[in-house]
Amino acid sequence: MSHVDQYISEAITILERVDRRQIEAIIQKLLAIRERRGRLFFIGVGGSAANCTHAVNDFRKLAGMEVYSPVDNVAELTARTNDEGWATVFVEWLRGSRLNSNDGVFVLSVGGGNKEKNVSANIVHALEYAVEQKACILGIVGRDGGFTARVADACVVVPTVNPEGVTPHSEGFQGVFWHLMVSDPRMMRVSNKWESITK
Repeated sequence: MSHVDQYISEAITILERVDRRQIEAIIQKLLAIRERRGRLFFIGVGGSAANCTHAVNDFRKLAGMEVYSPVDNVAELTARTNDEGWATVFVEWLRGSRLNSNDGVFVLSVGGGNKEKNVSANIVHALEYAVEQKACILGIVGRDGGFTARVADACVVVPTVNPEGVTPHSEGFQGVFWHLMVSDPRMMRVSNKWESITK
């Protein structure tokens, strides 16, 4: 089997195996955050950080929510990394944003954070603070989901169908699943441009 065929076959299997109840649970939590006029904060690193930026745009523009991500402020992110260390950049940003129980923290991550292994420990510190503040915790993660899956109110774990492809599938399906959520008629308040001009 070629790499192309294998990758597509794995993607189909992921779609067949994903826990759709968790997708619906996240949608319900997002609707509740918007209803109470809470804010939504996306956090992630690497390719997931880029996905955070895209997701912020979609949920602000299409769903009419107040949404932010610390990865979009490179000056503050690098200043905090330089002065305080990488492990606390997200928690201190959330603290400065006055995260509270009306708000949500949405993690996009391959592993979901593991402080003991020092992998995405900045996500773990942020979520520990979110738990203290009683903020809603959501996630789309890969592998076993790490710390995110353990503390989240709702979390989609991208099924592992090939241990060698966890990262590309996890990051790729973050986009598939958040687009699914934001395009749900219950979430979407503004139509996408292309769909609106072809009616």
